[in-house]
Parts: sequence; structure tokens; C-alpha cells
Amino acid sequence: MNTIDRNLVLPEEREIRAAIEGRRELAAFLSTKFDTQKIQIFDRKNKAHQVELPSTALRLLVEILGELAEGNAVKIVPVQAELTTQEAADMLNVSRPHLVKLLETGALKFHKTGKHRRVQFADLMEFRQQREADSERAMQELADQAQQLNMGYE
Repeated sequence: MNTIDRNLVLPEEREIRAAIEGRRELAAFLSTKFDTQKIQIFDRKNKAHQVELPSTALRLLVEILGELAEGNAVKIVPVQAELTTQEAADMLNVSRPHLVKLLETGALKFHKTGKHRRVQFADLMEFRQQREADSERAMQELADQAQQLNMGYE
């Protein structure tokens, strides 16, 4: 089972600089329409090794480097990953009891493995996106009301 690592480490300054440069270099090759790309890596003895990678993997690597370049920690989670209730709660930044209420009321899909509830990562991301969209909509409604009531917000 895949789990979310709650002890992610932020990149150091030298890693951020390397991510900025690496992203810039790799992005130039993604404009080609090839299904795969060959890259060269060097071992400890400075011997070159050529590796063929799917272009989709390189696109993902460019995205990862972009996040590292901004100083963010990165964790890759397979879309099919199953999360425990604690892992799902951590990703939503809510308490585990609150998440369990969301599950039990049907607001968020889950299934049971034995006695334990499990949440599909894809379902959690869909729920989070919907929640963010609802929040944006509510904020816009409040802003519109403030404008209509001439409350001095511009």
C-alpha cells in the first residue's frame, strides 16, 4: 500500500539552483513530438550512461523540478493509491474525526478493507477540487454582495 510521507524535506538552496537549471534544460526538449527521449547521466566515476525515458516522464520531471525550484517539497502519489483516514485528513488539512464524518455522511467516497476505511487518492483530489471551487464561488458571492451594498470594497 502507498502512503503519504508527512516528513517531507524542503530543498536546500543548491538543490533549488540545480532544479531551476535542470528544468530550463529539460523543457527545451519537450517541444519535440517524440514518444521517448534519451538523456545522459553520469556515475561517480564520471562515466556517461544513456537512458531512454518516456516523454511523459520527462514532462512530470519538469513539473517536479518547477516545484523544487520554488522551494517546495514534492511527493509523487500514484492516482490509484489508497489512503488511510489519517493520510486523507492530513492532505485536506482537517482532523481525522472530521474526515470520518465526511466519509460517513457520503460527502467523500471510501471503501472498507476489513474494519479500516480507505480513500482513493483520485477521489480525495476530486473532493478537494470541488471544495475549493465551492469556496471560490462563495467568496465571489460575498464580494458581489459587498459591491451591491456599496460597502467600500473595490
